[in-house]
Amino acid sequence: MKEQTKYLTNDGYQKIKQELDHLKKVKRPEISDRIKQAKDYGDLSENAEYADAREEQSFVEGRILELEDILKNSEIVESGKSDPSVIQIGDEVIVEKEGKEFSYTIVGSNESDPSLGRISNESPIGKALLGKRKGEEAKISTPKGESIWKIVKIITK
Repeated sequence: MKEQTKYLTNDGYQKIKQELDHLKKVKRPEISDRIKQAKDYGDLSENAEYADAREEQSFVEGRILELEDILKNSEIVESGKSDPSVIQIGDEVIVEKEGKEFSYTIVGSNESDPSLGRISNESPIGKALLGKRKGEEAKISTPKGESIWKIVKIITK
């Protein structure tokens, strides 16, 4: 089964690479040392330090696999290299809704953080904005109902 392409900005790609590097070069050896020390304490069946270290090891190894999969199946999106008049992944968009302006950056799902205005290209808002031009309107369907958002400005990075 073919994996779904994950879209990342260059910043997002670099952050994932840094996290992966940190887990492999720092956390793995630390956990390995903790396991070795815990084994020296004796009976492993009643050794809380050993159990805790093994649990952390399991989490870290799972995260390493997840990050490697993201990097293997990712495409770096460079918004400044395409049509600057059309909203694409990586662009910052200023929209007007009910007389108020909001700013969002469209990113891949692995980089989304709505509290920071970084919305996924797979979210209802992201899907509705992609491909639109300045001055156009987007009909956004959310759990609270439908609303119309006007594209005020597109900022390519």
